[in-house]
Amino acid sequence: MEAGLNWSLQKRRREEGGFPGAARIQRELAEGTSRVRVGLLPEGRAPAREGTEIATPKNTAASAVPFFVGAGAYKHHVPATVDHLIQRSEFLTSYTPYQPEIAQGTLQYLFEFQTQVAALTGMEVANASMYDGSTGTGEAVLMAHRVTKRRKAVLSGGLHPHYTAVVETLSEMANDEVVALKPDVSANEDILSQIDDSVSCVVVQSPDVFGNLRDLKPIAEKAHAHGALLIAVFTEVVSLGAVVPPGAQDADIVVGEGQSIGNALNFGGPYVGLFAAKSKYIRQMPGRLCGETVDSTGQRGFVLTLSTREQHIRRDKATSNICTNSGLCVLAFTIHMTLLGQAGLARLAEVNHANAVKLADALASVEGVKVLNDSFFNEFTVKLKKPAAEVVEVLAAKGILAGVPVSRLLPKAGLDDLLIIASTEVNTDEDRAALVAALVEVL
Repeated sequence: MEAGLNWSLQKRRREEGGFPGAARIQRELAEGTSRVRVGLLPEGRAPAREGTEIATPKNTAASAVPFFVGAGAYKHHVPATVDHLIQRSEFLTSYTPYQPEIAQGTLQYLFEFQTQVAALTGMEVANASMYDGSTGTGEAVLMAHRVTKRRKAVLSGGLHPHYTAVVETLSEMANDEVVALKPDVSANEDILSQIDDSVSCVVVQSPDVFGNLRDLKPIAEKAHAHGALLIAVFTEVVSLGAVVPPGAQDADIVVGEGQSIGNALNFGGPYVGLFAAKSKYIRQMPGRLCGETVDSTGQRGFVLTLSTREQHIRRDKATSNICTNSGLCVLAFTIHMTLLGQAGLARLAEVNHANAVKLADALASVEGVKVLNDSFFNEFTVKLKKPAAEVVEVLAAKGILAGVPVSRLLPKAGLDDLLIIASTEVNTDEDRAALVAALVEVL
């Protein structure tokens, strides 16, 4: 009886295209699709193209004009190799690697990514990524609270306002205390005076949102003397190719945005958060961590070593409710970083800094422009004699994207005359000359 049923099923599969009902389903789908086309779309209209035509005049591609916008998201050259490789189907469609037997490729590139992040930051261990730099910073503060058993965070006035907002939102929901220092344009704040035995962590960004480089060592020393942790933040990962890494300055947790490596601006996302820490805090890290092992035959293999998130363990024991890692962005980061290598990253950082210095020197000679930074990497802040937002709009009309007005990030801080300007490896001498000439004309 069973054999007869199997034979009958196989016969119907051959007749109906693979499994019973396949031909009927295909016919109904085709008919239904036809009805949808006829019933919903006006004759002769192409809605997608029409929408594009409406939006196109209002938008300018970053590659089409001199582009000096930064403040947390930066335009860098991404090799064509990166996009070519990440669009391979085995990468593009891969999912969470719960089963290591069939996910060795995904697990290996996550492991390589962690190795790269640990080396970049000078830390002992890194996780498989966060959503982005801002949410990663929020998770770092929560991690510090778990480690120290305290509930108070001190945020530097040089921390990106979006990062500050994320920390404040998460802290409000948990009834944690946040001391956010006022905006610190010149990196002169007295953050050491805010550290006492009630503080869980101190959060400092370097280069900060205004472009200033910060010395983290004295902050780490004061924090550790009071049993607190230092969380070092960055928004421009390329800077780690030139500056002293946070790990070498005794940071306890390092978190930041990895968009600059392998990932284009993409209308603001998705991006990739980098998260690293001292190994003694590994069990309090959010997200997932891949590890290297050997299989039953002694061959090298990779597994999810730690997954202390709500989907894997009891909620009251979880370190985070983060649902994933930025897998495809991680892969793009890893490929680009592998192509660069240590020497390539250092050279890229050198070119970025040199371009920014050229631009700062040129702008310093413009009447009505004052460069405020004593030190910077590829981004700095200038003071204009007119509101920066108005100047940016005028220059945009001239085909130059001049930077980010501080008033856009801090609308009520009384810093309307400040403009944050970034200059990366994609800027040419002609781009910089165009910006300088436009400012001379406008100011």
